[in-house]
Amino acid sequence: MSRPTLEKVAARAGVSRATVSRVVNGSTTVAEHIRVAVQRAVEELGYVPNQAARSLVTQRADSIALVFSEPPVRVFSDDPTFAGIIRGVSTEADAADKQVVLMLAGSSRGHERVERYTTSGHVDGVIVASMHGADPLPAALARRGIPVVCSGRPLTGSSLPYVDIDNVGGAESAVRHLLESGRRRIATIAGPPDMVAGIDRLTGYRNALRDSGRRSIIAIGDFTRDSGFEGMTQLLEDDPGLDAVFAASDMMALGALQALRRAGRRVPDDVAVIGYDDVPAAPFADPPLTTVRQPTMRMGRELARLLLHPGESSVILPTELVVRESA
Repeated sequence: MSRPTLEKVAARAGVSRATVSRVVNGSTTVAEHIRVAVQRAVEELGYVPNQAARSLVTQRADSIALVFSEPPVRVFSDDPTFAGIIRGVSTEADAADKQVVLMLAGSSRGHERVERYTTSGHVDGVIVASMHGADPLPAALARRGIPVVCSGRPLTGSSLPYVDIDNVGGAESAVRHLLESGRRRIATIAGPPDMVAGIDRLTGYRNALRDSGRRSIIAIGDFTRDSGFEGMTQLLEDDPGLDAVFAASDMMALGALQALRRAGRRVPDDVAVIGYDDVPAAPFADPPLTTVRQPTMRMGRELARLLLHPGESSVILPTELVVRESA
């Protein structure tokens, strides 16, 4: 049986092919009795519009792209932050009857692929997440007329809309907790210095220490468990007397716990540990991890909402200190 066509619908409804096309594409210029006749013919024949052809008329692809400026090994890792953002974006997009296209741009070739794909009419807008440094992709897409929303404040200082976490305030609350509990030598395993989350959490750490008379003790990581282990090992070598560490991600905090166990340090008796994220593994760490909870799924939803319903220029989401046994 051949697939119903616009011509067959037009013949059944007694109207022109152009009129059927206008009705199918949601035109409001068609008389009500004609619109009803066309819709009845569509239902009787089982006509399904060709979405690709329809998008050429409506200029809508009914899809949005979620782009991570990371290689696959980071996005598809044991770090659940990426999954939380994906779930949030997908939930909001599904409610709006939109499809989400996941894309990775962890290299210059990846950037080129994303730009080529998103500017060819395949998507109605783009969310760019996990940006590093002065990432050129968001501005490049915006110059081509593509609606763009950024996850995290763009380091380029552009006026593009974004959704971010109160990373400075979250880090400040973690370090204040360590100070109030009497810790004297508080170190940090900071995040990447080319990412806004790494920069802002280090700023929060320094802010909290500034008036305490305590010096900064810093190791640099990349938000991974391995870098947390290496950073904690380095800190213990540089300052064996430290009694607390704030890790800028839970994955780094979990690596730090492993390094402390290997060094024979008790947590929290000898060294208190606080992470950042509140990943699902945090309550099951040994000991359960005190951490700063950030709402990653809500962040994903806000990113999609801001893209689908433009209005606000930026959204800053709050954090919450979750106190468990590690500090």
